[in-house]
Amino acid sequence: MKKAEAKTEEKKTLKSLDFDSVQKSRKISGKTKQELEVCNDEKCPFHGSLSLRGRTFYGYVVKKLPTRIKIEFERTLYIKKFERYMKKKTKIHAKLPACMKDKIQLGDYVKIVECRPLSKILHFVVTEKIRGKEETGK
Repeated sequence: MKKAEAKTEEKKTLKSLDFDSVQKSRKISGKTKQELEVCNDEKCPFHGSLSLRGRTFYGYVVKKLPTRIKIEFERTLYIKKFERYMKKKTKIHAKLPACMKDKIQLGDYVKIVECRPLSKILHFVVTEKIRGKEETGK
């Protein structure tokens, strides 16, 4: 009987735990959730309910639209036949949260993280601005 009582107590404590306060204390891009600006965007990883998972990429902003950006980064590809490496550019669309809209400009170096599919081409969201255009020289 004691084991059954212990299990029910564990379930009660897990249910009573405030998960929202746990998420607020979690640091995202060096700042807590409370320190960031408030936005009403439901698809914002900081203020909304969008969860992040999977792959992370860093790249330069090539195109900026009202709700999304297009980033570009270089990768090296090995060609077995010629025993050489080749540079290729990859372009990815990412959701631009409303709270970061004014901070990110063309040419900035940003970090994007994978999330659930938001639309046909949006599978990533911007989480952080690494450096600006004037700092990169691009």
